[in-house]
Amino acid sequence: MTNQTIRVVARVVALPDKIEALKAVLLELIEPTRQETGAITYELLQNQHDPTDFTFVEEWTSNEALNNHLDSPHLQEAAAKLEGLVANAPDIRRYYLVA
Repeated sequence: MTNQTIRVVARVVALPDKIEALKAVLLELIEPTRQETGAITYELLQNQHDPTDFTFVEEWTSNEALNNHLDSPHLQEAAAKLEGLVANAPDIRRYYLVA
């Protein structure tokens, strides 16, 4: 498993009246994150049936690269803006590819 990449699914749910405000904050993360060392894939999805539901699908070269992302200034700035926009804390899960 030492050569496996890290996959992340990070779900963020907006308050019903804050969908566009949250979307704007999340979109600001895309370009700086894609430039980070170790970022392979970083995509933002919005649920077709529930527009409050946003999910990042990510792939990183290592846990170290992902941890550096989590500590990055642009992610910390975005996290500080989430209060009052989200229904609950982001649900961030790390995975290895099985098959």
